[in-house]
Amino acid sequence: MNIEQIYTGCLAQGAYYIESNGEVAIIDPLREVQPYIDRAAADNATIKYIFETHFHADFVSGHVTLAKKTGAEIIYGPSAKPSFNATIANDNQEFKLGNITIKALHTPGHTMESTTYLLIDADGKDHAIFSGDTLFLGDVGRPDLAQKGDITERDLAGYLYDSLRSKIMTLADDVIVYPAHGAGSACGKNMSKETIGTIGDQKKTNYALRANMTKEEFIDEVTDGLLPPPQYFPLNVKMNKEGYDDIDTIIERGTKKLSPEEFEKAANQLDALVLDVRHQNDFVQGHIPKSIFIGIDGGFAPWVGALIGDVKQPILLVTPEGREEEVITRLSRVGFDNTIGVLKGSFEAWKKEGKETDSIESISADEFAEHKGNAKVFDVRKDGEFKSTHVKNAIHTPLAYINNYLDTYKETEEKAYIHCAGGYRSVIAASILKSRGIHNLIDVKGGFGAIKKTTVDVTDYVCPTTL
Repeated sequence: MNIEQIYTGCLAQGAYYIESNGEVAIIDPLREVQPYIDRAAADNATIKYIFETHFHADFVSGHVTLAKKTGAEIIYGPSAKPSFNATIANDNQEFKLGNITIKALHTPGHTMESTTYLLIDADGKDHAIFSGDTLFLGDVGRPDLAQKGDITERDLAGYLYDSLRSKIMTLADDVIVYPAHGAGSACGKNMSKETIGTIGDQKKTNYALRANMTKEEFIDEVTDGLLPPPQYFPLNVKMNKEGYDDIDTIIERGTKKLSPEEFEKAANQLDALVLDVRHQNDFVQGHIPKSIFIGIDGGFAPWVGALIGDVKQPILLVTPEGREEEVITRLSRVGFDNTIGVLKGSFEAWKKEGKETDSIESISADEFAEHKGNAKVFDVRKDGEFKSTHVKNAIHTPLAYINNYLDTYKETEEKAYIHCAGGYRSVIAASILKSRGIHNLIDVKGGFGAIKKTTVDVTDYVCPTTL
């Protein structure tokens, strides 16, 4: 028996490859499925099952394409109603894989179809669970994403409480926990940076698994402090339920290279968004006017999903040369399939044609400390980061909700400063604001990490955030 966790940091997502005696199961695969096919071929094994823990909201799974290419059987838990052929498992139904058994444990709460898969080894011993978004390390799945009809988030939280205590916490302490996500995912709020744990460890450290915790206490704690889900979540759920185009088709269409003239024409005629994914320092120095920056070497896909929102939006790309396919692949992971072309020769070709360019004013943290004076300072970090410590009198405008603060920025006519933790998110924010006609911002290189090393006053005072 071989179990491999295939972890994708950008999405904080874990897929799983399980092989036993020449048969393979894949759990919660990513959109690009060729690596799983190649891995099975290297093992001289056949992919037999594709287990889905639920209809994912934060990424588009590769189940449809993988089944098409391999003939593997897609398995969902009870109550799932996909639009394609799949086996809907009964609670406690078992599936043989080589010398091992995988049992479906229906664990509703995160969603109603949520299912945990229990791996039973060749000796009949409970070995591991693949818990999807039911149980994370340090947290449990948020219960607000699958509200329908009369079912509320508190109802779902109640189901989750029962699932954890009747199906998960009854397992032996040495059973390994393989979750679908880790720290950084929007599917929970308190996840550990670790990606593999045990039932025993979670009973000791996970607030939601406390002994003697009442259902009401659980519901109150699990539903407290939930931020609004990103806009693209329901669109990804729809794709996971109904199917989608093969990623090969998406890549072939999206990697079409356009000359600066063709690129400009497409942007104007098709109302396409120009997405620049180069390093933030390159974008600051020069970019196409009204283009949006979200760098490929940061938290790329989740920020695209959170800030662009509409997966059908036509997108034109400015990329580092040679990384076009990578960018389109990562866009497709969160359902953004409508890339219509890439700027041939990248931004350098645009400049050589003498076309109009723009830039962002940017200064070092030391220069900021010297010249700040009484100017306004905007902090686009997350709520927890800001509450921990921030520049004295800074105005908190978290990046995920930047569009809610446009009036705040527009009211500031004089020069103002903008920063995040390290310099990535502030450039995203500045690019969005510039595209909306706000040009008076000065980016602080290195963000708060650099600022706190200067003489600028910082405070631990918690400033309330109003959305």
